[in-house]
Amino acid sequence: MNIKLEDNVIKKANIWLEGNYDKETKNTIRDLMENNPTEITESFYRDLEFGTGGLRGIMGVGSNRMNKYTVGSATQGFSNYLRMNFPDLEQIKVAIAFDSRNNSKYFAQITADVFSANGIKVYLFENLKPTPELSFAIRHFGCQGGIVITASHNPKEYNGYKAYWNDGGQIISPHDKNIINEVNKISNIDEVNFNRNIKLIEEVGDEFDDIYVANIKKLSLSSDIVDKQSDLCIIYTPIHGTGVKLVPQVLKEFGFNNVHLVKEQSEEFGNGNFPTVKSPNPEESAALHLAIKKAKRIGGELVMATDPDSDRVGIAVKNGDDFILLNGNKAATLLINYLLSKWNENGLLKGKEYIVKTIVTSELLFDLAKKYSVKHYDVLTGFKYIADIIKSLEGKETFIGGGEESYGYLVGDFVRDKDAVISCAMIAEATAWAKNNGIAMLDLLKEIYVEHGFYKESLISVVRKGKSGAEEIQSMMAGFRSNPPKLMGGSKIICIKDYQSSKSFDLKSNTTSEIDLPKSNVLQFLTEDGSKVSVRPSGTEPKIKFYFGLKGKLDKVENYEKVNSELQKRIDKIVEEFGL
Repeated sequence: MNIKLEDNVIKKANIWLEGNYDKETKNTIRDLMENNPTEITESFYRDLEFGTGGLRGIMGVGSNRMNKYTVGSATQGFSNYLRMNFPDLEQIKVAIAFDSRNNSKYFAQITADVFSANGIKVYLFENLKPTPELSFAIRHFGCQGGIVITASHNPKEYNGYKAYWNDGGQIISPHDKNIINEVNKISNIDEVNFNRNIKLIEEVGDEFDDIYVANIKKLSLSSDIVDKQSDLCIIYTPIHGTGVKLVPQVLKEFGFNNVHLVKEQSEEFGNGNFPTVKSPNPEESAALHLAIKKAKRIGGELVMATDPDSDRVGIAVKNGDDFILLNGNKAATLLINYLLSKWNENGLLKGKEYIVKTIVTSELLFDLAKKYSVKHYDVLTGFKYIADIIKSLEGKETFIGGGEESYGYLVGDFVRDKDAVISCAMIAEATAWAKNNGIAMLDLLKEIYVEHGFYKESLISVVRKGKSGAEEIQSMMAGFRSNPPKLMGGSKIICIKDYQSSKSFDLKSNTTSEIDLPKSNVLQFLTEDGSKVSVRPSGTEPKIKFYFGLKGKLDKVENYEKVNSELQKRIDKIVEEFGL
């Protein structure tokens, strides 16, 4: 172990031992120092930082863990920053929500304590709520900021703290860095004011759900078709999370009356231990196992699963007598195709409409937009950048919808974060629309491929935990920059995009151009045959992600399996070349 790091860890741990921290915390620190040097190092070698999703970490003692004191310090820093930014405002206001994770309600109460102690009005949800409802509440109540306590789809050991600005979108630069600077200025825990001012805390009850749901209902584009297909058999699971009440309620409001919940995963107040799954992640097939099993048993037609804070949704559609899980790119394709088709059919396209996707999401979404002459924007990974586009174009252009390959989508602009409640309703409506047109969702996807090209995407995540893992990920990115590959899948690399340096290198013409996006630790390699590989460390998890995107020609639906197999072989070859 590095001597300097040892000194740093010991120094930080001693600050906690000598400071105004509770007895239980101090006893745990002493025990770790004596008996578990690895854990004490992991707990104190750094401070938690805001990534693409805010503050997120394993729960426990220490500066690198989610606990009362790191949450309190973050809230004190956020409070200081809000007061700096809104000095003339008579009453600064924030909204706070929490999901079904262990300690989420406790952390939400700590957050409310600190905000109110700093003279900030707090709208605190009484019960667990989806993250997108928090985004909506910020705008509804005219707040300057907001917090939702969640670690999204991470394993049960994690919790997190997502910070929002007054537009209802997650914090972006420069606010994120400035808030961290304010947090870092707190040199003593005594600078954090935990003394709750009950007069400044207003609890928000379940009646607020009706306001949120009423806005979602207005998004419907095919109410007449839903009336005809109201018996569409939908299987839904909240995976022990916050969607348990609102998703069924919204589906009912849309007109679907044949919705079935997975009982084992649908506790009224959730279950932070996620007992039926290894990870409550709708990107993983295991999380949908019980739902698909039920769908097969009762004749289901559509399976949907939301993560604990209900901002992401995974879907499975019929494939003969079986079900097939659609990745985020495929689901986004079907959703955006439906939205654009219906906006066009309903005469809503006036020339100022647009969609948004992230740079690692399928280019097929842009092909669909071009078909209808709809504007389209690419942004960095993280839905906060989609929210920023919506904010910048407010009053000038009309947002139809957007999404990212990581199973997050949004329709309409009254929410400014990915919204699985909205997505479930619109995906169900899209499925009813397709059924009414005599086509299954999977067959519709194949027809889209025939028209626009077969886009095949794959994601590989390499997990590297802890301090050594973070260093290894950093080293991998440095290696790709200093010694980039020359070929991918037998095709020459013709362009390298480095979003960290904001440079795009055209290797054919030997020229360099600027990338007009915020700096981000992302690399993209583009080949002569149209392949694209993106590499980025996750902002919320201890992993580095490799996004593989290939395009082939599908001349007819009957050749789907053949072309799919050919594209997969090309992906496998590239994966092997990357040493994965």
